[in-house]
Amino acid sequence: MTDAAKRPDGQPAGPAGLVEQVEGYLLWQTRVAEAEQRARAFTEPMQWLTTAQREEIEEHYVSDCLLRARADLQRVAERCRALRGEYEERYQQLRARCFAFVLVALAVLAGAAVLALALARP
Repeated sequence: MTDAAKRPDGQPAGPAGLVEQVEGYLLWQTRVAEAEQRARAFTEPMQWLTTAQREEIEEHYVSDCLLRARADLQRVAERCRALRGEYEERYQQLRARCFAFVLVALAVLAGAAVLALALARP
């Protein structure tokens, strides 16, 4: 995806942006469902808990899981941004080197052509 078309809030515009938002929403809902399932599995063996206690523990468990998931996602996003910056910098360096190489090659070819023309004339 390119940064060519972005809305003022930083989100991509158009169908690609909508697809990304829906994908993000669905991924997060999957995380929520997994956290809820894990919370139920965690409290299941604790038969002595009242319904209110079980719900409170499950709520705290889900909340903790989602806080950790959000922190993990933020770390991954930060790393992606850092890698993107590094790759863009390397790409610019490579482009500059390739451009310099082409200029040198053209200069050598031009010099060889001038030399060939000079030698060809009696």
